[in-house]
This record gives sequence, C-alpha cells and structure tokens, in this order.
Amino acid sequence: MAKKVKVSDMMEQLHMEVLAGEGGLKRPITTGDLYRPGLEMAGYFNYHPKERIQMLGKTEITFIEMLTTGVRRNRVEQLCASEETPCIIVTRGLDVPVELLEEATKRDLAVLRTQLSTTIFASRLTGFLENKLAPSTTIHGVLVDVYGVGMLITGSSGIGKSETALELVKRGHRLIADDAVEIRQNGDKVLTGNAPELIRHLLEIRGVGIINVMTLFGAGAIRNVKKISVVVKLENWQQEKQYDRLGLDEELTRIIDTDLPLVTIPVRPGRNLAVIVEVAAMNYRLKRMGYNAALQFTNKLTESLNEDFEDFD
Repeated sequence: MAKKVKVSDMMEQLHMEVLAGEGGLKRPITTGDLYRPGLEMAGYFNYHPKERIQMLGKTEITFIEMLTTGVRRNRVEQLCASEETPCIIVTRGLDVPVELLEEATKRDLAVLRTQLSTTIFASRLTGFLENKLAPSTTIHGVLVDVYGVGMLITGSSGIGKSETALELVKRGHRLIADDAVEIRQNGDKVLTGNAPELIRHLLEIRGVGIINVMTLFGAGAIRNVKKISVVVKLENWQQEKQYDRLGLDEELTRIIDTDLPLVTIPVRPGRNLAVIVEVAAMNYRLKRMGYNAALQFTNKLTESLNEDFEDFD
C-alpha cells in the first residue's frame, strides 16, 4: 500500500502559512517529486504532472503578473483544476495573484507560503517527503553499530540476539534497536534502521529483564539511526548442514527492494558470537576496501597446485 502524508502535516513541520483553500489541507501527498509549472503558466498543460506539489518561485510569479487578466485567470483555473494536486506553495514570501487565491478557495486547494528561497525550501521539503514516503518495514531482530558497520542480527526467538548485542555494547560498540527494527529505504535503495520510540535505548535480557543501555553504559553506547550494511543470521547448529568455511560464495538477502550481504552463524555452546560478529564487520570493511582473504587464499592455492603439476611433468 502506497504511503501518504497530509498537506497539514507538511505545513506544520515546515512552518508555512495558509493563504487560501484551508479545506485542502486534508489532501494527501503521494509523491516526493516537486514541480515548478513554468511551461504551464505559458499555456502548455499537455504533460502537466498534476499529482505533484506545485511550487511557484520568483520566476513563475513574475511571469504570471505579466499576463493579462483574462489569460492569467485561464492559466490559474487550469493549474487548480485537478483534485490530485496536493497544494500550491509560494516561496520567498512573495505576494500571490488574487486570481490564484480566488480559484484555490473555490476548489479547496491549499495555497501555502514560505519565507525561504525556492532552492533552500525545495531541499528541505524533499528531505521531509523522502523520509515520510519512503518504503518501510519492521523486522524482528537487533541492530548494532560495529566498527562503523550497521549489523542487523536476526534469528529465532531465544537464539541469543540480545545477549550478543549486550556483549558488543560492553566491548565498545553501539546499540540502535533491540527486538523490533524499523527499516526505511530511500531513493538510492539504502536501508536505514532505528528503534520504535517506545523501546528506544532498551535491551531485553532473559533472566534480568529490560535494561536501559544509555543509563547503564552512557550516551556513547547508543545511536538513534544507522545505515544497514550486513545481515547476520543466527541459527541452531545443524550437524547435517554444510556451512561455508571459505567465504567465497556470498549469500544475499532482500529487505524491501534492496539486497544485502547475509552471514549465517551457527550457534552452539562455546562459540563467542560477539567476537564472530566483530570479525564479520571487519571482514566486510576489508572487502569494501578491495581485500578478500578467501579469494587470495584460493588464488595462492591454485598457483601452488599449478607449480606442483609443473614439477611433476
């Protein structure tokens, strides 16, 4: 289901004033794309993206004022005609033509105004809409920042996710979320995770209960938002299963529309999961820097075998 945000929410967040069409504040915004109707003010409405927020800056307002009264009213009527148009925003605190205010009031289309310049306001508005309209999901797991790498730890209930996170925090790493991780995907297919407000900074340890990580370990032990780079899956050790011992075949897992590297760690008594997660984070950083230990090992092994065959010949 497509996400939406109300015009009224946007207006309050970005501190805009309502000039006309208050009834249109309930209209939904369904896309983060903005549009400056320059060609439309010149009379070309063939490909007008009416579902976008319409922004009028100094250029558009000056051009409208140059038109004759009849032409101006005609252009304004076409601009306000669609019920899909969320709102019209005027920047730089400019005066708005009376014809636009009258038509917007008649159509219940909100006309908002900001004192900011068009470029600065467009940047802030785009950031706000991307955050609100970004595809999102909630995953059961733990998100930690290990050596600057966002590690999403998943697995069945009771496998040891929270205990691993606690050990990582004790070793100087940072907790983002425990139990429920809210994940958003931006336009570049980058995933960021955070904790729901209710359980932010909290960690549940069976036998101890709920602890506040920031209170116990200080502000340096927590972080509110983090880009997710690697998914770590904890699972009970299966004797018959063949686990990857070299690391040549990189597994991937998909969250929303983004593929992430997947590291599967079998759990059994005696394995220090926190240390393994640390090593996985460091290994990921090395691979991003161009060093792959497994690949170098196989290359050296191949060279050694080839030399042995040459000596045999």
